[in-house]
Amino acid sequence: MIDLFNVLAQATTTSAPATRASDPYAFWRSIFPLILIIGVFWWIMSRGRSKERKRYQQMLDSLKRNDRVQTIGGIIGTVVDVREDEVVLKVDEGSNTKMRFSRAAIKGVVSDASTVDEKS
Repeated sequence: MIDLFNVLAQATTTSAPATRASDPYAFWRSIFPLILIIGVFWWIMSRGRSKERKRYQQMLDSLKRNDRVQTIGGIIGTVVDVREDEVVLKVDEGSNTKMRFSRAAIKGVVSDASTVDEKS
């Protein structure tokens, strides 16, 4: 047991190797790959977000009468009128209930399975 303590004591008293002061760019050379990887990941993620944003804006711009859409609240309705910043949806065929929503509240266009069957 005492031999173990002697070995540990000798290991801690050895001097540390001298630092290399001759290479002032060693820090930048070691951190450059990390900066490069972070930059590539940031570029890939921002490109994906911008593509999704463009696709969503294109969908909003192409809204027209009789499109079936779903709002971010989950309401599904048929587009009756498209205005500059609003969309009027018919949400109930029986009572002819219409609701106004902001264009930003539209989540997407819904494809009806029943209309696909009727066309076939």
